[in-house]
Amino acid sequence: MQRWLDVGLVVFGQTNTPEFGAKGVTEPELFGPTRNPWDLSRTPGGSSGGAAAAVAAGIVPVAGASDGGGSIRIPASCCGLFGLKPGRGVVPSGPVRGEGLFGAATDGVISRSVRDTAAMLDVVRGVDPDAPYAPAAPAGSFLEEVGRPPGRLRIGVQTESQLNPEPHPAAVAAVADAVELLTELGHDVVTARVDYDDADLARDFLLPWFVAAAVQVEYAEAAGGRRRRLGRVSRDGFELDTRVMAALGRATPATRYSAALDRWHGYVRALSAFHRDYDLLLTPTTATPPPPIGALDITRAERIGGEVALALGAGALFGRLGIVERAVQRNLGWVPYTQLANLTGRPAASVPLYWTPEGLPMGVQLVAPLGGEGLLLRLAAQLETARPWADRRPPEPFAP
Repeated sequence: MQRWLDVGLVVFGQTNTPEFGAKGVTEPELFGPTRNPWDLSRTPGGSSGGAAAAVAAGIVPVAGASDGGGSIRIPASCCGLFGLKPGRGVVPSGPVRGEGLFGAATDGVISRSVRDTAAMLDVVRGVDPDAPYAPAAPAGSFLEEVGRPPGRLRIGVQTESQLNPEPHPAAVAAVADAVELLTELGHDVVTARVDYDDADLARDFLLPWFVAAAVQVEYAEAAGGRRRRLGRVSRDGFELDTRVMAALGRATPATRYSAALDRWHGYVRALSAFHRDYDLLLTPTTATPPPPIGALDITRAERIGGEVALALGAGALFGRLGIVERAVQRNLGWVPYTQLANLTGRPAASVPLYWTPEGLPMGVQLVAPLGGEGLLLRLAAQLETARPWADRRPPEPFAP
């Protein structure tokens, strides 16, 4: 924030997010849902859904966003925008903390253009003497990368997903459309896959997330952060989903938690092996179009069961009831492609090349190796030149 202010940006508002940024949709019970300007009955994604909706609606040209599991790329895809998640450490997390979500989370922006994202990345990147490590980032300006030819790239394409074996036809069509355009631009695009199981990765991603939720709730309570009651927000100030995640985190044995974090390094090795053969990985950003508002809400039976288990202090019971598996499928089944870049710390971007026949945007994701932000910006700028998207606007009332 200070770096934005130092270069003269006008910062005037805070946008909506799910509680603790913990979902791929933006429907907090306290403030109500944020809606997608392309279709007001649908989500703009999350967790940076308010940021993406503000940019898509024309309120601002750029909005700050963060990404711990896809929270820049998912809303960028849902709202027809460009979203780049920088690699680990490129944007420092200090001065209060060394890194977010055990290194999986980072900050960036959502914007209409590759140029604007590159310019903002130049502003917020930089050495932090308190950082835990130096990032693998180029020495030059990211803005200078825009317009430079990316060269002829070898790109591996993967649409399969164990977590979602049948992605929506629109997700497959978005990738096929991107493959055609990339091929026309002279790149070598072939079917390939990273050697990992995304269903296993989803569990290894969520377990530390639950532990982090327990810590966040404890910190918030200690700081007097309990909020006023409103709607279904509980007496202790947190949504049921948050309290369930925190309970799961508190019930997680240290050995399981440590083992899950250790397995993250296996995903690093798998993606690094892929990048020895391919410059970039291409996938859908999401496996479905933006879901309708409320489509991912927990059921009434789950709500009652969750309240009872919480009242009994039986956090370990959630695992035996299959709540974790249902949470994986509900929250990550429609976005199974984005967490890999977070757990591995690699840069990744969602590029808005495709709109469904119903007029809904569907982004495609490009994942680069360490230090690949410049490559992503060069290729995204080439795609933007070939098929401009910055002037595309949602229908009324948001059309200029």
